[in-house]
Amino acid sequence: MIVEDEHRLSNIIKKGFIEDGFAVDQAFDGDDLIVLDIMLPKIDGLQLCRELRKENIKTPVLMLTAKSTTEDKVAGLDSGADDYITKPFSFLEFRSRVHALIRRSHQETSPLLKADDLEVDPLKHSVTRGGKTINLTPKEFAVLELLLRHKGEVVSRTMIIEHVWDYHFDGMSNVVDVFVVALRKKIDCGSKKKLIQTIHGVGYKVGG
Repeated sequence: MIVEDEHRLSNIIKKGFIEDGFAVDQAFDGDDLIVLDIMLPKIDGLQLCRELRKENIKTPVLMLTAKSTTEDKVAGLDSGADDYITKPFSFLEFRSRVHALIRRSHQETSPLLKADDLEVDPLKHSVTRGGKTINLTPKEFAVLELLLRHKGEVVSRTMIIEHVWDYHFDGMSNVVDVFVVALRKKIDCGSKKKLIQTIHGVGYKVGG
């Protein structure tokens, strides 16, 4: 989620991350979220970040702002932000910092995910079954990771679309079913047990 009230800049950032394989949503004021501008209407980024931390929301926050003094940076980090980058900026540096924050958060919250003899390592972005490496596309990996993080629960097609693509994706598309078929072919190849269950009219489930 990109929170930036300058629409043109927000769209440029969104385009860059979509090209890099991310699902991206946008908000243009401080009511929503977490690439976070400081000077927002309604509620400024510093206050929003403090409120998030008070609610024990640990999602990484990268401040993106034109306020560039040392005092501004200290105020941003003291509000609970994890990193701070000033405008104008290099998109390559910006993307690198985002990846670093994601890696850092995964180190704290993403243990090895398992179902039967299937293992998914979110840090290494690797998948194995019975010790055999399985190569997945980034979106196939994202679908499988979501299913495993909700092991034993039914994950709806809408949840998958919102997690892997974005909130504005055509929900009537059969793209989720296509990706699940591709996933099954890869992770069930050579195995008798089929891991991804179809819950008709609802979605999919692994385990449980």
